[in-house]
Amino acid sequence: MTIEIPSKMRAALLHGRGGPEMLELRDDVPVPVIQKDEALVKVSACGLNNTDINTRVGWYSRSVTSATANSGFEEAQVEDATWGRSGLQFPRIQGADVSGYVVMVGDEGDQSFVGKRVIANPCVRDKNEPLNRELAGYIGSERDGGFAEYCALPIRNIHAVETNLTDIELASFPCSWAAAEHMLQRVQLEAGQSIAVTGASGGVGTALVQLAKRREAMVYAVASSQKLDRVKSVGADVVVARETANTPAEIEALNGKKIDVVADVVGGEDFTDWLEVLRRGGKYVTAGAIAGPVVDLDLRTLYLKDLELYGATVFDSALFEDLVGYIERGEVQPQVGKVFNFEEIHEAQRIFTLKEHVGSIVLTF
Repeated sequence: MTIEIPSKMRAALLHGRGGPEMLELRDDVPVPVIQKDEALVKVSACGLNNTDINTRVGWYSRSVTSATANSGFEEAQVEDATWGRSGLQFPRIQGADVSGYVVMVGDEGDQSFVGKRVIANPCVRDKNEPLNRELAGYIGSERDGGFAEYCALPIRNIHAVETNLTDIELASFPCSWAAAEHMLQRVQLEAGQSIAVTGASGGVGTALVQLAKRREAMVYAVASSQKLDRVKSVGADVVVARETANTPAEIEALNGKKIDVVADVVGGEDFTDWLEVLRRGGKYVTAGAIAGPVVDLDLRTLYLKDLELYGATVFDSALFEDLVGYIERGEVQPQVGKVFNFEEIHEAQRIFTLKEHVGSIVLTF
């Protein structure tokens, strides 16, 4: 199969830390030249996620201690401003949630991939040392991503998907759903267990609800009051308004006892209360802290209750293969809150940070 590939493409180039103005829309960016272990993907759609915003504003820097925002943090340090706590090279093309079609495959790849519809595993393990987490990178951070018409990706990170879902729906899966699946695999959530999901209306949150129900857990979902009906429709057993005076205590009361697992992407001032409502030997897992990364921890709560605390970022390639299987078998359903044309990326990111949507926001070409 021969596919005509242009020499230039549209792309959003990130030129530094700051607000959306740091993203420059261009139509003269060279199409990537692939290496022998890479594939060139024509991007159909690309989802937005917190990593895109956090990287742009410098929120990952240890010098930043407040909640995430849409404008840049002046105190952010250049040398530790990515999710991997390393320096970011500019210009950078962000976008970790790629769906599209393979138009070229390097010499080391299977040429039958050309023409297939794929989604991309955003977590790039080192080719020679895949088990070394220190060498892992992320699409849109350590290498260019999907805020462009074409994207060069490692062949090992692309997965053909056979489904009736649209390209836009597929773009809602990679980053958010992989993060959610990673969280649940880390705590080994089992059927019959109770789990509280914070930030349940977002991309990761709606994925957590569905993936936890897939495991036949009892799901308590926390979201703002105006989103409760929508989150309930995603599959949560019980929904609790974020505005409740003590949300963790309310969930404990509704459960009638301490809970088994907390899956938290919010962080902030409720962290201590979430640990208090966990049963002895309970598990807490986090993959985000949009309400604030610096929290109080009473070590007596941690050790006297035999709690297990997990972080979830770098996942195994087998996890993404599991996710593709869920999609192809129709075991999970995408949640797309809003769709924007690529040229509207600035407005899309502004809307994303308002957190008024349910599910994912997706850019389309």
